Amino acid sequence: MERYRFLRHTADAKFQAFGTTLEEAFINAALATASLMWDWEKIEKKIEYKVEVSGKDLMQLLSSFLEEIIYLLDSKMFLLGFPENLRIEKKGSLHVLKALFKGDKYSDKYKIHGDVKAITYNEMEIEQNVHFMVQVVVDV
Repeated sequence: MERYRFLRHTADAKFQAFGTTLEEAFINAALATASLMWDWEKIEKKIEYKVEVSGKDLMQLLSSFLEEIIYLLDSKMFLLGFPENLRIEKKGSLHVLKALFKGDKYSDKYKIHGDVKAITYNEMEIEQNVHFMVQVVVDV
């Protein structure tokens, strides 16, 4: 199964990410987001950040999760290589996501080739058929 695919969009970047579980689809959405800015496969996994976000629904959870990639780049110069141990749980009225981001600090050995300014709710979808699919439009 492909991890993600980019779709045509007039001004921003749009992608669909896939997984056999919701967690896997969220991981692949994070990789798609990172791939708009750097080659995540080339990032050494030297640094770890624990990520915990919550949302009143799965769309808010997805948006908050992907915003963490942008936040860590802006605040810590952290480049995501791969999210691990991602878990999504329902706690009362909230959905809670915990994950471990593995990656490295930006340096001359890495090339940033794009910029994601924000995650949008425009055309956001989360579907489950045989597998899970999340669709996201990001402001670039």
